[in-house]
Amino acid sequence: MNLTVLIFLLTGISISCSVLFFPTVRLFRVRIGGYWLIALVGAALVLLCGQLPPSRLGDAFFTDSAINPLKILVLFFSMTFLSVYLDEIGFFRYLASLAAARGNGNEKRLFLILYLLVAVLTIFTSNDIIILTFTPFICCFCKNAGVTPLPFLFGEFVAANTWSMFLVIGNPTNIYLATAADIGFFDYLRVMFLPTLVAGTISFLLLLFLFRHSLAQPMHVPERDDARPPRLPLVLGLSHLALCVVLLAVSSYIGIEMYAVSLALAASLLLLSLLFSIGKKERRAFLSRSLRRLPFPLAPFLLSMFVLVLALDEAGTTRVLSELLLSRGDPVFTVGATSFLTANVINNIPMSVLFSDILRFAAPRAETYRAGVFAAVIGSNLGAYLTPLGALAGIMWLSILSRFGVSLKFRDFLRFGAVVAIPSLAAALAVLALVI
Repeated sequence: MNLTVLIFLLTGISISCSVLFFPTVRLFRVRIGGYWLIALVGAALVLLCGQLPPSRLGDAFFTDSAINPLKILVLFFSMTFLSVYLDEIGFFRYLASLAAARGNGNEKRLFLILYLLVAVLTIFTSNDIIILTFTPFICCFCKNAGVTPLPFLFGEFVAANTWSMFLVIGNPTNIYLATAADIGFFDYLRVMFLPTLVAGTISFLLLLFLFRHSLAQPMHVPERDDARPPRLPLVLGLSHLALCVVLLAVSSYIGIEMYAVSLALAASLLLLSLLFSIGKKERRAFLSRSLRRLPFPLAPFLLSMFVLVLALDEAGTTRVLSELLLSRGDPVFTVGATSFLTANVINNIPMSVLFSDILRFAAPRAETYRAGVFAAVIGSNLGAYLTPLGALAGIMWLSILSRFGVSLKFRDFLRFGAVVAIPSLAAALAVLALVI
């Protein structure tokens, strides 16, 4: 075993332990995420030990190509700002309140409405944002209604991490894998439409079966919250998000890269909101809150894992892994299953960085390459609800539950998650094999 592989394995194991046992650490009186600090240390080690030439690192970060991680981060942060802005003005909270009112005291009906609402919003925004937004609402609503929150929480979590496969912007892992493979907006949608629809339907039916007894209990309907979002910020936020999605869809036809589209729209929303705020002599506190809520730790985490994968490539390890993974069996099922499991060992973001590099060696075989990329997309999304390690959203989700006094042990997450995730994965991969 060479030094690079050893550092990578130790980093991955340490990240998993951090997620489970010490998600945050205190550094100079400030609490920070342990996962990204560990990744940063791992990347520093491969550089200090001479496992990656500085020239190779410079070429990777400053090359004008789709796989440039800086462009991918700009795209993700810009889309996140558009979503967080809508959350900060109360748009998602207002929709959740309307959905709860539509339930009319029927738990199964409310479950269906919330599942569909989360699914639709996730498609056009981001799974992480929807999970972080709806989880506190569900916890408070269920407490006031006197019902167990687990069915609704799992419904929200599964819906967000299933329907995030629908569009390339639904998950940062989609963005990374598809952008690295030069897969356009409509090309992605054409392939992922049916696998997402099938996985979404199966996951919903399995959740109904799992929680059939809980959802049959009577519930008290809490008072409806009719607080509407402010009109002007709402119009600005929705129009910018809609325009961004449309322009992303046609970006390959008009010759503008996706990161440039999202950055321009995010900057426009920020600037116009500031101008209207100054014009009306009002303070827009939600703007500063939106900026503060951006997932800044994702930047050192993704860049550090990118450095580690570059070092694996420099050592020839990714080529060996590619030959092992793609030399036998259908790549849809081999890549889909291994990416699904790997996400639950090292998290779905570093898994996507690693598998993108592994699949790069199959690029001359176009069909194998595309099949592997889309299979990894499915694995990265559905792997999120097998265990809490599968995605950063899972870790944040559990911390929110703990804050609201909702008890959910690791084994219970695994028990519920496996029942839904494994059949959904098998069905999505089977459909992908037919449409690819």
